[in-house]
Amino acid sequence: MRHAPVLLGAILVFALNLNAQVNPNYSLPQLSAADFGISPPSLITPPETTDVALANTILPAADPDSFAASSSEPQERPSVYGVFPTYAWRAYAGYSFFRFYIASKPNLTENMNGLDFGIAYYPHSAWYGVEGQFFLELGSLFGASSKFALVSGGPRFRWSAPRGAEVWGHALIGYTHFLPQTALGTQNAFAFEVGGGADLGSRRSRFAIRLEGDLVGTRYFGTYQFSPRFAGGIVYKY
Repeated sequence: MRHAPVLLGAILVFALNLNAQVNPNYSLPQLSAADFGISPPSLITPPETTDVALANTILPAADPDSFAASSSEPQERPSVYGVFPTYAWRAYAGYSFFRFYIASKPNLTENMNGLDFGIAYYPHSAWYGVEGQFFLELGSLFGASSKFALVSGGPRFRWSAPRGAEVWGHALIGYTHFLPQTALGTQNAFAFEVGGGADLGSRRSRFAIRLEGDLVGTRYFGTYQFSPRFAGGIVYKY
């Protein structure tokens, strides 16, 4: 009987080992999501945000205004006109009034009427150009018919004005001829002409109306003459 406690303890140990073999524990140790490389739920990007980020990576976001501009029809750029018309040449013909101050002592003047012709050229539609002019005046002096003719040329300058008008000025040098022959001196003399005017008309039109005023300087009969001249006519551009 003294071996009974030992025998009872051996039976109890055997029973426990047998129970462990019958009901084994197959549970795995608890592992966190970090052990598998997965972010915690609070750090995982929502699917909607992920889709937007992926779309922006593949197709960068564009300015809405750019889509509006691309979808609209192309607009024609407004036409830009130069300061001056593209016509380089000006041909002119018109009427001219000339008050010829022949001498101051005695006071001798003559009113003359005639025709005025001119041509001007502006290179590359520039504000400067060259001009040639001819005018012929007819009158009466001492009961006889008189004539005054001038051929001149020189530089010409212009400025653009509102409503398609063109304001210009010139300084010309030329040669004159005066009739009748008198005992006071020669019939020919050098001359200068300074003045200006305006060509009134549409910028796109080939025609314009010219108004002009000049001072003509000559030297006849041993004295100087400074005589005003006024003209008006039609300009043709080409």
